[in-house]
Amino acid sequence: MRSVIVDKLASVASGLELEREIRVGNEIPSEEGVLVAVEMLNDKSSYNRLELASGRMARVRNGDVVVGALGHRKALFGYAGHVPESVRPGDVLQLLNIGGVLGVCDSGNATMGPPFDARVLGVVLEFPYLGERVGIPARVGGEALPPEDSGNLDLGGAPVVALAGTTMNSGKTAAACAIVGRLRHEGYVVDAFKATGVALRRDILAMEDAGARNTAIFTDFGVVSTAPRNAPRLVRAMLRRMAAAGPDAIVFELGDGILGAYGVEAILADENIRSSISCLLLCASDPVAAWGGTVLLKEQFGIEVAAVTGPATDNQVGLDILRQRVGAPGYNAITHSADLGKFVVRRLGLKQQ
Repeated sequence: MRSVIVDKLASVASGLELEREIRVGNEIPSEEGVLVAVEMLNDKSSYNRLELASGRMARVRNGDVVVGALGHRKALFGYAGHVPESVRPGDVLQLLNIGGVLGVCDSGNATMGPPFDARVLGVVLEFPYLGERVGIPARVGGEALPPEDSGNLDLGGAPVVALAGTTMNSGKTAAACAIVGRLRHEGYVVDAFKATGVALRRDILAMEDAGARNTAIFTDFGVVSTAPRNAPRLVRAMLRRMAAAGPDAIVFELGDGILGAYGVEAILADENIRSSISCLLLCASDPVAAWGGTVLLKEQFGIEVAAVTGPATDNQVGLDILRQRVGAPGYNAITHSADLGKFVVRRLGLKQQ
């Protein structure tokens, strides 16, 4: 055990209250969610920022000591990587995302360049036993994921809005914020969460800024990156947590695309989760994606898309194509956020405040 001075605490470790000086050990469990201290080994001119535990973004530089978490990532428009079979001090890992996920990079991205390399210094230790200097490996998340439960979801009558996307960066968070903001403007209490993806808090921070009373993300339950095996369980846990606070509505974002590795399909295939969704909006990158996503959701899951938003609705050309070929209304979350919010209010049948 030795002391290390930390320059940057990544947001994936935000649930742990760490001082600038931490203790690290050499016996590192090579498991997803284990927090490790690393020294950055290179500089980058792009994709070179880290989301800190405070929510601020900071530039990463060669020599910075960073606390992140072991994890995997399978991003279509980003780095993909995995947790190695073993990790020892001195090993070199890569920074897989701006939330602080560390692993072995399997696939890069031409627009981002090679990822940051990071030399492992040790596992972050925490000391839960009062009066004892016995450190144990620190892990992501402060709340245990409830046991597997496939029973009915009793949400106390709170309507649920889900946002699914045809791909990454298809406007899901912008739409979620537009809906949350409009509901709050009209006097409703809204809680929101992000259901799938890889550790990064900026989306739920944006939802808080839009007016969400309570927010949650899967890392609250110790999950760094979601997968089909745990995504439905996480959604049920977060829906129940949100509903327990008695909101007027719940909004949640399904990170990544419908056809992705983070478990969106597994969530939509869960009958109890599917039946709890009052309104599903499709965020589409273009008209073809909107058409294909609408057909996929209908044929594979029996879900009718309430409306389309995202880049496919950026101008009147896209809106006309949606009306003619997709059969669902289109609302742009950036230019017509109030109209999108009002549509959702009507769709949910909420009473006038």
